Amino acid sequence: MTLIGWLQILLFFGLVLVLTKPLGRYLFRVFEGEKQPLPRVFGPVERVLLRLCGADPKHEQTWSQYTLSVLAFSLFSLLITYLILRLQHVLPLNPQSFGPVGPELAFNTAASFTTNTNWQSYAGESTLSYFSQMVGLTWHNFTSAAVGLGVALALARGFTRRPGPEGQKTLGNFWVDLIRGLLYVLLPLCVVYALFLVSQGVLQNFAPYRELATLEGVKQTLAMGPVASQEAIKMLGTNGGGFFNANSAHPFENPTPLTNFVQMVSIFAIPAALTSTYGMMARDPKQGWALFAAMSLLFFVGVAAAYAAESSGNAAVASAQVAQAGNMEGKEVRFGISASALFATVTTDASCGAVNAMHDSFTPLGGLVPLVNIQLGEVIFGGVGAGLYGMLVMVVLAVFIAGLMVGRTPEYLGKKIEAPEMKLAMLYVLIFPLVILGLGAVAAVIPQGISSLNNTGPHGLSEILYAFTSGTGNNGSAFAGLNANTPFWNLSLGLAMLAGRFLMIIPVLAIAGSMVGKKVVPDGPGTFPTNGALFTGLLVSIVVIVGALTFFPALSLGPIVEHFLAGAGKVF
Repeated sequence: MTLIGWLQILLFFGLVLVLTKPLGRYLFRVFEGEKQPLPRVFGPVERVLLRLCGADPKHEQTWSQYTLSVLAFSLFSLLITYLILRLQHVLPLNPQSFGPVGPELAFNTAASFTTNTNWQSYAGESTLSYFSQMVGLTWHNFTSAAVGLGVALALARGFTRRPGPEGQKTLGNFWVDLIRGLLYVLLPLCVVYALFLVSQGVLQNFAPYRELATLEGVKQTLAMGPVASQEAIKMLGTNGGGFFNANSAHPFENPTPLTNFVQMVSIFAIPAALTSTYGMMARDPKQGWALFAAMSLLFFVGVAAAYAAESSGNAAVASAQVAQAGNMEGKEVRFGISASALFATVTTDASCGAVNAMHDSFTPLGGLVPLVNIQLGEVIFGGVGAGLYGMLVMVVLAVFIAGLMVGRTPEYLGKKIEAPEMKLAMLYVLIFPLVILGLGAVAAVIPQGISSLNNTGPHGLSEILYAFTSGTGNNGSAFAGLNANTPFWNLSLGLAMLAGRFLMIIPVLAIAGSMVGKKVVPDGPGTFPTNGALFTGLLVSIVVIVGALTFFPALSLGPIVEHFLAGAGKVF
């Protein structure tokens, strides 16, 4: 580890911190303010879109109506994308004349982008047309992020709203949240972002691929395409699906250290800002900063561990000089160890899935960090919206445990946490490991699962575990040592992504519906404050304990045992 490396990490976090409050205020004004920003510019467009959707901003939905809207929109989006991929050979903007995508791969890809996972079992530059990339995938990058925003806001309203007249129990209107998230937040930010990327050398064209001759006289094909427009929302919407197979390690997607830095900041920008937005919705900014502090503490522990592991080099390499240089395998020289370790931590903290280095080439402990980040439940800033609602479920668990400690009915923001909320919170917590460990166990013992592995032993197990963790956690990154483009892996990972998104959104919105109508009781002598350092420490402990108790046995058989075997000279 070097001073320059740590300065990069601290500069990154400092900029995220600076952006959190102003961007949080902007989001609050967009979704909760009486007047939205730039009403003369965006107002007419919003009204037209709402009429097309048949939505009335004044008509709010109950939790069940909001949930049905989320599921209906997502199902429709999945089907449209599936059809685009299956029919891309007859659709326009296909200069390379790519054929239709196979049915299993089309299902996997449609499920992946619908759920904001963006797992890719294919190489984009050799599989998808420009039309499929733009209309099928980039469109999903916007809408899936906006859906996550809406769900987070609905849960936040459930906790922060006072009971309405005549027992009203509404959480907002999904269609209004969706359109405002797209129109006021994601689209304008991405226009500016894409122009910046183009200025730095990221491609943005519709040209056919170019064949060039290298200095050795060998022919090489350079892929072209509308990259910058997809890259912007890929990062800002915590999507992660790359235009090219190498993702953000590709120089046409991420050409310079400056673009690399901006891409990392943009991954955290909206998830971090939502904590500030939540504090304003709760009428107590400290509530938001307590969540931000918990997320930040977990982030620093992860990045320190990853940076230390990669800087120490591979334990299987006996040469002191090689070990001192660190582990550069699978990393771009233009980024180096510190920026690669930081990127890997950020992208798995935020369920983004973009990568600027191959996680499969990290040291066992370096690869353990991205894996654990996802397994903690998509709460370390997390995806757009998903990070906030995931952490708020952990808050419910922390408040319940605090209530048990003091012998008092648990309360959060003046509302009692009772049996229905705890059952829903536990359902949310249990779905995640059930899908990961259940499907992972099946894949580890059947020929269709293990035949795709490039490595044996604990590293092979890590590849299986990472694939289902990434899919269920809606992250999308991969260890890259697994051939996932087979019927078994395409179907099983597609189902894991859908379960990890929608089977967890349903209990989240049910908690919101249960909490929104509850009376607010004033704080008393026994009230446990949820806006201070003590609660932040308890919340971090709950997140770590839940993750450790659930996944530690599997991790012990994978990256942890691989680390000790590497020290003994055993590699896989």
